[in-house]
Amino acid sequence: MTSPETKYLTVRQAAFIGVGAMVGAGIFALLGAAGEVAGAAVWLSFLIAGVIAALQGYSFAKLGARFPSAGGLIEYVAKGFGDGHVTGVTAWLTYSANAIVTAMVAVSFGSYASAVFTDESAAWVKFFAVLVIVAMTAVNIVGSNLVARAQTVVVYVVIGILVVFAVVTLVNMDPSLLAFSGYPPLQDIVSSVALTFFAFLGFGIITFTAKDLSNPSRQLPRAMFLALTIATVIYVAIALGVFGTLTVEKVIDSGGTALAVAAQPSLGDAGYTLMAITALFATAGATNAGLYPAAGLSERLAETGQFPGLMARRLGGRASVGLLVEAAACVLLAVFFNLDAIASIGSAVALLIFTFITAAHFRVRTETGANALVLSAAIASSAVVLVTFVLTTLIHEPASVITLLGILVLSVALDVGWKRTGAGRARPVAPAT
Repeated sequence: MTSPETKYLTVRQAAFIGVGAMVGAGIFALLGAAGEVAGAAVWLSFLIAGVIAALQGYSFAKLGARFPSAGGLIEYVAKGFGDGHVTGVTAWLTYSANAIVTAMVAVSFGSYASAVFTDESAAWVKFFAVLVIVAMTAVNIVGSNLVARAQTVVVYVVIGILVVFAVVTLVNMDPSLLAFSGYPPLQDIVSSVALTFFAFLGFGIITFTAKDLSNPSRQLPRAMFLALTIATVIYVAIALGVFGTLTVEKVIDSGGTALAVAAQPSLGDAGYTLMAITALFATAGATNAGLYPAAGLSERLAETGQFPGLMARRLGGRASVGLLVEAAACVLLAVFFNLDAIASIGSAVALLIFTFITAAHFRVRTETGANALVLSAAIASSAVVLVTFVLTTLIHEPASVITLLGILVLSVALDVGWKRTGAGRARPVAPAT
């Protein structure tokens, strides 16, 4: 918990931790992949994803306001289902998924850094990925206030440049490229939402700032909706600008550099370089924010018996073992795995986790004062997108399906294995009746 002499985070700082986590690798790497599914309607896909994120954000904000905790969203599952296997599996699933997503972001940083500073070899990509993980782990060890200050700088720089990019491309775009007549069937647009939702995953990290807010019941909801509003507006504007400047085929061919390519017609080569530098700031910030929950999450889950007690220890009084384990996992993933091959499962895992959380919310909604219809809409929208994505897109990617099942099995095995030792028992949180 935050000590009395420690400075608390402001609403803006908490929101910027979320914005920094969201406006990272997603918007730079997703446009091509989303364009393959949704064509020029990617802006609509981002808008729908933003609405779904807002529905989940409502649930999270209500829970966070009533149950502020360093355990963040996992605490909410425990409030609804108790400290049984549902909460344990969700905890390990969240920890594993966060390591994968953070590693993916770090590799994206490595790709841009290698392109800007070296010969773009795979070795340099790995080197820069590890470097940013180590650097941002050090920032998190220093403390949450340094994380917040670093995110504030990153977010101001990234948002400032992206706003300029959006304005320039929107002013010079060709509206015919965005004609509704060229849009794919609604089913494809809905399927693409699972991809664009990846760009919103960072909003859940805001729940972990509760321990660092002076009045979380009031400040957490404000931070949540401020972050989601900023991210949604930016994503929709950028998607309109890019697909209004380049053909769908050109966006797909450009891959992760679509934003830089779209900037060239109006800003020339300087625009390309500017967007590459922006990508470095954004991915570094997303890596920083991705590591932020590890310490608080590990400590809270060790306290309730979901994680081994070792995860809650702090080496030298500062370095959380939970944070160091997360960072080590990110390094291993970044160095030894082809993360591009499993990128599509990030959103699938997140949608599954968020559905668990909102389902748990139903059991305590009388305590939070949440509207049952909004919670129902949050669950239904996430389920529709997840099922559509699995049946129309993921089913054609056997490796991704196997990886997704592997993560689920690993999470179950870790929870069952730990609790069968008899040590995985602590102060239980009683489920709602």
